[in-house]
Amino acid sequence: MSKLSTEIAAYESMQKELETDYHGMWVVIHNEKQVGLYESFEAAADDAVKRLGRGPYLIRKIGQGPISLPASVLYNPVVEYERS
Repeated sequence: MSKLSTEIAAYESMQKELETDYHGMWVVIHNEKQVGLYESFEAAADDAVKRLGRGPYLIRKIGQGPISLPASVLYNPVVEYERS
């Protein structure tokens, strides 16, 4: 199981409780634990990067299903630049 799949499974195991108490907020999951709750995606992402570095970690809006992103959004040109 990939690291991100593990984080998604951890979120799903705590999803009902999170939706009851924190619906609409953003959560960061890292190492199968809830790292923080935030009012916005930007706050969640900023704190996750400061505390956890480049990841992987899961940032999810509580009560909203997963979002599928096109491959063009997932591509990270900085990583490709560093490889050359």
